[in-house]
Formats: sequence, structure tokens, C-alpha cells
Amino acid sequence: MTVPISYETLVWIAKTFGLLYLIALSIIVLCYAYWPSKRKEFEEASVIIFNKEDRPWQ
Repeated sequence: MTVPISYETLVWIAKTFGLLYLIALSIIVLCYAYWPSKRKEFEEASVIIFNKEDRPWQ
């Protein structure tokens, strides 16, 4: 015997697990961005746009 899942139940599941998924993803992204070994890589990326070769074409 199967029990049909109602629309309200599906909406509740989607909202609950969707929220938990977004929170977990945000935590993962923040950990990646503030990981100590990535500091040098991010500092280089923030300065590379000011390279001398990056000028308008003449």
C-alpha cells in the first residue's frame, strides 16, 4: 500500500532541505574563501588586473 504525498508535504520538504542546502553551500564557500593557504592566490588575483599590459589598444 502506497501513501500518496500531498503537495503541501512536497513544498515543506523542498523549503526545508533547500534552506539547509543553501546554508551548507554558503558555509563551504566562506571556508574556501577564508582558508589560510588560499590567501596568496587571492591577493595575486586582486592585483593582476592592474598589470602594465592591460591598457586600451592604441
